[in-house]
Amino acid sequence: MQERSSVGELANSLRQELDRYSPGGKLPSSRALVERFRVSPVTVSRALAQLAAEGLVVTRPGAGAFRARPRPATAAAGDTSWQEVALSADGAADQVPRTVDASGVLASLAVPPPGVIEFNGGYLHPSLQPERAMAAALSRAGRRPGAWGRPPMEGLPELREWFARSIGGSVTAADVLVSAGGQTALTTALRALAPPGAPVLVESPTYPGMLAIARAAGLRPVPVPVDADGVRPSLLADAFRATGARVFVCQPLFQNPTGAVLAPARRPEVLRIAREAGAFVIEDDFVRRLVHEDAGPLPRPLAADDPDGVVVHVGSLTKATSPSFRVSALAAHGPVLERLRAIQVVDTFFVPRPLQEAALELVGSPAWPRHLRAISTELKTRRDTMTTTLRLELPSFSLPHIPSGGYHLWLRLPDGTDEQSLTTAALRAGVSITPGRPYFSAEPPAAHVRLSFAAVAGTGEIVEGVRRLRAACDEVF
Repeated sequence: MQERSSVGELANSLRQELDRYSPGGKLPSSRALVERFRVSPVTVSRALAQLAAEGLVVTRPGAGAFRARPRPATAAAGDTSWQEVALSADGAADQVPRTVDASGVLASLAVPPPGVIEFNGGYLHPSLQPERAMAAALSRAGRRPGAWGRPPMEGLPELREWFARSIGGSVTAADVLVSAGGQTALTTALRALAPPGAPVLVESPTYPGMLAIARAAGLRPVPVPVDADGVRPSLLADAFRATGARVFVCQPLFQNPTGAVLAPARRPEVLRIAREAGAFVIEDDFVRRLVHEDAGPLPRPLAADDPDGVVVHVGSLTKATSPSFRVSALAAHGPVLERLRAIQVVDTFFVPRPLQEAALELVGSPAWPRHLRAISTELKTRRDTMTTTLRLELPSFSLPHIPSGGYHLWLRLPDGTDEQSLTTAALRAGVSITPGRPYFSAEPPAAHVRLSFAAVAGTGEIVEGVRRLRAACDEVF
């Protein structure tokens, strides 16, 4: 957060000084800017890149930065109002109109303004990311023979083998496709398994990004409630019978947002119910590598106990590394794998080979298990800090479940709370939070909020963020 602010401040200072230089005139050297503004070379480089992106300066490797020459006047804006008619008519014949609403996804992707504590984040703070290990892996990957060539459409065999071993059971490399991040893999799976207009069963509450994918594909999400032990099998069976759905999407491990883990007795029940309905289970195993230090042994993925091809498994490296390290796996048995492969090839061709090579270098390095142990310890510390502080500062917030994995807490708000008013007041108080409404595909039973403890700089920010949230509650309540 501090580095981001420094870049913006330096860019603003340089922007105000540009009139001192004639068009094409040379700006001070990077070294001179480092000494004058007392910032790092990286900050100078990023500030100049920002001005270059704005068309205000031109950078020339080995020569420096120069004030850009004036751009020609822009043409008058056209009239795009015709698109409203065209886009509306496009879905007029759809049984379930497609709706592309990214608001639920953006709630956890949007970067808050400087000085705002980020309780809405969906990824590790930069201080928790294995940046050195990723940089070293990418450097080594770039020197591998053939690293910049075209990879196999299904992914590098060695990486497919690594993902298969991670899943376990009878899953082999032949059952795995390398995909460009969990969101892409989920999109591929839903498109492969459900035709437009079909119902798809989802946990309630569930990940808003998956709901957005389903609706954008013209699918109809049907909620199945979860409790502290995961999805309720009896209600799942009822939903299959009532809707005729052929797909159920679930997160059996550290479910988003509740943090629930599917109970051992329910695991075979879910597979049996889906099999009897002639349906697939899409298993989104998104945070298996964000386990907390006190979690104990983890249950195997559902795919590891599924010889009949009921489960289409999605696993990803992104949550445990960086939002830009978009490498994931789709795993499935039987004819469905060919359909998944065909859709993925049509949509994206393949995951860039250098990124796949870097993933292999990373997970095969001694730094990888060290990183996983470090974030396991740190996430537990952050979780404990947030739960303790919430109980002291906001005892009226109900925390029904404390997860032993993942990166957030799911809290029920006092009856009558307006989520949007609280979210707005919290932002004014200097903390960004995620309202609960986008996590429900139908009317929510109560007001909720999701608070992330992974995207902040440390425990000090967690304590301060909860204090600011209490101030917002004082305003709203």
